[in-house]
Amino acid sequence: MEHLKGVTRSQQYRALSFSTLAFTTCFAVWTIFSIIGVKIKQDLGLNETQFGTLVATPVLTGSISRIFLGIWTEQLGGRRVFSLLMLVTAACIFLLSYVESYAMFLIAALGVGLAGGSFIVGIAYTSYWFEKEKQGTALGIFGAGNAGAAVTNFGAPFLLLALGWEQTAVVYAVILTVVALIFWFGTQEDPLTRARHGQGGKAVSLRQQLEPLKQLRVWRFSLYYFFVFGAFVALASYLPRYYVGAYDISIALAGTLTALYALPASVFRAFGGWLSDRYGARVIMYLTFFASLVCLFLLAYPETRYVVQGKEGEIAFSMAMPLWGVVIITMLLGFFMSLGKAAVYKHIPVYYPNNVGSVGGLVGMIGGLGGFVLPILFGVMLDLSGIWTSSYMVLFVLVAISLIWMHAAIRRMERRQLPELNDERYRYLPEVQDTTPTTPR
Repeated sequence: MEHLKGVTRSQQYRALSFSTLAFTTCFAVWTIFSIIGVKIKQDLGLNETQFGTLVATPVLTGSISRIFLGIWTEQLGGRRVFSLLMLVTAACIFLLSYVESYAMFLIAALGVGLAGGSFIVGIAYTSYWFEKEKQGTALGIFGAGNAGAAVTNFGAPFLLLALGWEQTAVVYAVILTVVALIFWFGTQEDPLTRARHGQGGKAVSLRQQLEPLKQLRVWRFSLYYFFVFGAFVALASYLPRYYVGAYDISIALAGTLTALYALPASVFRAFGGWLSDRYGARVIMYLTFFASLVCLFLLAYPETRYVVQGKEGEIAFSMAMPLWGVVIITMLLGFFMSLGKAAVYKHIPVYYPNNVGSVGGLVGMIGGLGGFVLPILFGVMLDLSGIWTSSYMVLFVLVAISLIWMHAAIRRMERRQLPELNDERYRYLPEVQDTTPTTPR
């Protein structure tokens, strides 16, 4: 942590504040198709699979771009990359207002999706400002920028009704441009980048940055993030369509109810970062997966009608989750997913302090791909089965697999590293830390 010498608290908080603002705005842009996509679906007469593809396409770009954006951030610095990324994305979303055909919508959506790549840029930029023992909390606060999805779900429906989807895109483009300028003029480059470039230091080579990706642990973290983040993005995009179709409500109400899911799934990420700093990331991941299994089981159970034989004849009754029940359970699901998102990224700067960009980029890319694959899979499952809750069935299976792999990996690690658990060098390793009784630090 030599690069943090001379860094003041005010500089740290300033960097954290501006990067969180920028990420919140980018995330609002990234999820815009969850609202305007419903209107586009009606205008173009799209089926469920086509709609799922349209909603998921921005997520594809935002996911794949994370790996090279993370590398560029380590080489060029987060301030430059973040500012340029926002300006390019603003241009793409402005051009969206001139698109008319479905094929061109998909192409435009790829450009809009660059906003999702801002996550890894901000993660690297923010982590380099803070000490190891405070990175979990700092990155949790930054990650609360996921609340941008709630901003879109709350505000975009009203813009859509008042201005139409074309002008809604223009408004988003203008706001993103303004935030890009605020970020550029309001921040300075992170201390690690300044140390590398300002005193004759060289940026880490591409080969060195990609070296940790050979480790299976990195891919295991990626699977965790595929659920806690990818499924969050997928549901934030898919829930408006789910509420409109399954419960026959207006798009404005559907957007509001989706925001009730997206808000706790975002703002409590900071709380998850604090919990991960204090109690260890492994405990938080177990809590996330077990609680998610319960929530998804309740959500996945389809409306069912039973006929039983009573003493005086047949007795018919049915079981179905009411709308208010779905809203409450999805809010709980979002809360636990927010804790899990923070816990996953607590691991990365601890295990890979000099490769946050590349490792975090891969984990973010795989997680983001969940936001691309899952909405398409939701649409396919709905087309094939005709069961509205089939999307939750998919997520239940995903969580079960993640939990089993995590538990098996941790048991192997405990057996292998048991003699080393009291070594001070392992104090900040989230998984190892949790294998011994926890005392507040």
